[in-house]
Amino acid sequence: MEKPILVFQTDFTYKEGAVCAMYGVVKSVDRSLEIFDGTHEIPHFDTWSASYRLYQTMRFWPKGTIFVSVVDPGVGTSRRACVAKTCDGYYVVTPDNGTLTHLKAYVGIQEVREIDETRNRLKSTEGTSVFHGRDLFGYCAARLASGIITYKEVGPNYPVEEIVMHPIMEPRVSPNRAEGIFEICDPNFGNMWTNIPVDLFLSNGFEYGDMLDMTICHEGRIVHREKALFARSFGYVNKGETVIYTNELMRIAVATCMGNFRETWHVDFGSDWTVVFEKA
Repeated sequence: MEKPILVFQTDFTYKEGAVCAMYGVVKSVDRSLEIFDGTHEIPHFDTWSASYRLYQTMRFWPKGTIFVSVVDPGVGTSRRACVAKTCDGYYVVTPDNGTLTHLKAYVGIQEVREIDETRNRLKSTEGTSVFHGRDLFGYCAARLASGIITYKEVGPNYPVEEIVMHPIMEPRVSPNRAEGIFEICDPNFGNMWTNIPVDLFLSNGFEYGDMLDMTICHEGRIVHREKALFARSFGYVNKGETVIYTNELMRIAVATCMGNFRETWHVDFGSDWTVVFEKA
């Protein structure tokens, strides 16, 4: 049988040797393991973004792939280190600090186990508690992927209900009106992605080609309002104009054609950034 692939995401960047050290630990456990990068550009300490990027990418990898997500502002404290098994057959090795939010909410977590540090921690570095990406998560993931340990041997399981969650506002969609949150952004282009599924949008009276009233609020205060076209892609509006479109995850999103919506209008994402679309 083929061994599971390892996919890493962190907030480490490549500015120093942290990523290199993690991968060295993996290869020291088993040289045959395949390692791929998800991203190492998660905003620092941003467990919400870490959670979303797992949800965004996981389904496109082979079943059984092991994701290692290390965005860990509580490293070395009492926060749990865990390996979660999703309902659709993937594994996530991560601190239990909100990073499993979107997978638990949208995919489902079948089981979660706390890593037993007495057997699944790198022994040669036991004098430090500040680099669990290398000493605990990367090492444990490598042992699991190589077959040295089974999933049960990761450590004791604990109730899925105890997984730490960020709050997510469910989208509210009714005829000609949809409300949700800006759940994430495309940091390269500044497009803002909502949590509103396009099938709900289309089944409640919205159609491509509609001009929609859009209202964006932060903590209940209106920060931007405009009319914008709902279209299939960016090129249906002129350069610099706003377009409402369907993104690659089949959610409603907002962009500036050949511009940066996030920077232009000073908006951001998270549970306190809401957006309402209305059709006259």
